[in-house]
Amino acid sequence: MILADNGFDVWISNIRGTRYSRRHVTLDPDSADYWNWTWDDLVAHDLPALVDLVFKQTGRKIHYIGHSMGTLIALASFSEGKQIDKVKSAALLSPVAYLSHMTTALGDVAARAFVSEITTIFGLAEFNPRGEPVSDFLKVLCAQAGVDCYDLITALTGKNCCLNASTVDHFLKNEPQSTSTKNLVHLSQTVRDGVLSKYDYGSNDFNQAHYGETKPPRYNLTNIPHDFPLFLSYGGQDALSDVQDVETLLDNLKYHDVEKLHVQYIKDYAHADFIIGITAKDIVYNQIISFFRNQG
Repeated sequence: MILADNGFDVWISNIRGTRYSRRHVTLDPDSADYWNWTWDDLVAHDLPALVDLVFKQTGRKIHYIGHSMGTLIALASFSEGKQIDKVKSAALLSPVAYLSHMTTALGDVAARAFVSEITTIFGLAEFNPRGEPVSDFLKVLCAQAGVDCYDLITALTGKNCCLNASTVDHFLKNEPQSTSTKNLVHLSQTVRDGVLSKYDYGSNDFNQAHYGETKPPRYNLTNIPHDFPLFLSYGGQDALSDVQDVETLLDNLKYHDVEKLHVQYIKDYAHADFIIGITAKDIVYNQIISFFRNQG
């Protein structure tokens, strides 16, 4: 709404599988085939299709804003040169590329569980946080030592500084949304392996069949054009987009043109502050608008 008030033409997308994005030309969301995807598919198909649609409708390059997984798919997609010629700049909040320093206890326990046993419990289908099987699974995780799920937002995202109760209530009525189990396995591989690569099918033969090589190919973020305008904002209390992991990302961008890379560090912010924090307009969003306007 702030962007619209400032004269921007705003297009909002939903990641597939969420409540507002369950339609498909041929597949039914109740079928396992519908859920046979990871963020690789968002990188290769969904984000490029979205950019192409907006570009064709407007005839103008777009400014992109992503938060969390929205930053991951953008970075990976830009590194592969997909539609970047139709994007004018990107603002990435709580950027997620590397996840090996994730400090949330629940996330750490969940990541280990997903890689090892989750697929045998759920199969490769929908992971619905509001469904009974997932609810039972979360109860088991929350019972483990060191995991406090009394405050679920803090357990998942870190100690947010600037949320108010009514916003949190509204947030929890709509979040979290469904994703594919396979997608969570892929994110967990990123936590475990400390590298940004395509989905690991778990055996040399399966990887060979999918990729023509025994190891999943890596995304090389140094391939992002060095003159592409980037705005990154990250928080000191963020348990998902941990400071050390963001520093690894920034190291990948060390050859970026200095005047094209804008980095904002907010010491008190955690993962949810960037989207529902009461101070986000003054601290973050106004900076993004200035950044976009400076790109012409």
